[in-house]
Amino acid sequence: MPEVTDGNGVGGRRTTPSAPAPASKPKPTSRVRMSAAQRREQLIATGRQLFAERGFDATSIEEVAARAKVSKPVVYEHFGGKEGLYAVVVDREVRALLDRITTALTAGHPRELLEQAALALLGYIEEETSGFRVLVRESPLMSGTANFSSVMNDVAHQVEHILGAEFKSRGYDPKLAELYSQALVGMVALTGRWWLEVRKPRKETVAAHLVNLAWNGLSHLEAKPTLITARRR
Repeated sequence: MPEVTDGNGVGGRRTTPSAPAPASKPKPTSRVRMSAAQRREQLIATGRQLFAERGFDATSIEEVAARAKVSKPVVYEHFGGKEGLYAVVVDREVRALLDRITTALTAGHPRELLEQAALALLGYIEEETSGFRVLVRESPLMSGTANFSSVMNDVAHQVEHILGAEFKSRGYDPKLAELYSQALVGMVALTGRWWLEVRKPRKETVAAHLVNLAWNGLSHLEAKPTLITARRR
């Protein structure tokens, strides 16, 4: 019987080439499901960013759900709607800003307290820009409740107590401490809103100039100031 080669020129029995092994199917990747608490935090962070970019009115639940990659019912389940999500975002920012400012007020000297308050606000603007943008947009929905104005009012009340004691020790009317505290905090707050967009000069320089104006103004207060225009009459 003639010898059969295997195709390589080597004598022996003919072998049938084996079929290639079927490619193994890739294992499906399992998606890690978020817990309810994790999903809530994700939605709050997403809402915070959108409210900062567009404001309350221009933000929709559809956009929140799409950016978070969930369905609309998930957002409703956690917050009941856009108003509920916005209220949570604003409340968190109010507490964060107020905590930052009150924690910063540690010095005993009034000038240092002014410096600390100014730096705390500017630091919040620099590090939590989205949160500050949410607060200063002043949605009509939140009027009369937690917003940037309410935070500044809380800070002004703390400053009022400090100024009241200083006024009394210097012979000024302590009842005017509330007026001056609103003026000081308003000056810092409005400057902060301006600095939010320009970011120049450095926050330390801005704080130094704010305190320079406020402190030197307080240092030379007249006990009973009058308007120049009134004196000419």
